[in-house]
Amino acid sequence: MTDDAGTATVQGGDVVELRLPADGAYLSVLRTATAGLAARLDFTLDEIEDLRIAVDEASAMLLPAALPGSQLTCRFLLTPDQLEVLVQVPTRDAEVPARDTFSWTVLTALAGEVDTGADADSQVWLRLRHRRSQASA
Repeated sequence: MTDDAGTATVQGGDVVELRLPADGAYLSVLRTATAGLAARLDFTLDEIEDLRIAVDEASAMLLPAALPGSQLTCRFLLTPDQLEVLVQVPTRDAEVPARDTFSWTVLTALAGEVDTGADADSQVWLRLRHRRSQASA
């Protein structure tokens, strides 16, 4: 079930989706949304900051390949103990980000579980999963 604001409820959690122009100028909106949603799940301040940086880094990795004039989509899945973030953009060649880069190392250090891929429509995506620490539980 989805409403006009891009919010849905799935079994065990909520889904929030943002669509922004695929332009680095809009990443501040995404960082703010990430922080707000992580705070809603009672993540620690350090976890919130790590997630803000990770989502920013994931977006920055995808934006150079985005089709001109396209949208970056960011979908957040909020469950009681985890925040999953899926960032995706349409591309020409569906080339996924390399896993042997400094940026990838930063992502995995900050977000925990990180994956990437492309779908049949040349949408390239990055998925971040961060479980709430015992300190914030």
